[in-house]
Amino acid sequence: MLHPSYTDLMAVVNSEVEPGEQPVVQSRYSIVMATSKRARQIVAGEEPLVNGCGKKPLSVAIDELYRSKVRIVGDEEEV
Repeated sequence: MLHPSYTDLMAVVNSEVEPGEQPVVQSRYSIVMATSKRARQIVAGEEPLVNGCGKKPLSVAIDELYRSKVRIVGDEEEV
């Protein structure tokens, strides 16, 4: 089971959205894609942004997203 839950992760990611704006994340798929992309970056050698010695890359990526160390941006915001 995923801890925190998808609902909790979606709430954290969408917490900075102004009232009336479209949420950044509208489905579990977006959470899965973002965490898997970050996990691949960690596997490729990037340093984790949270302390997680011994954790698997996906667990670290989920923890980073939950603690707002990484952001999910829309296609129009990508650099």
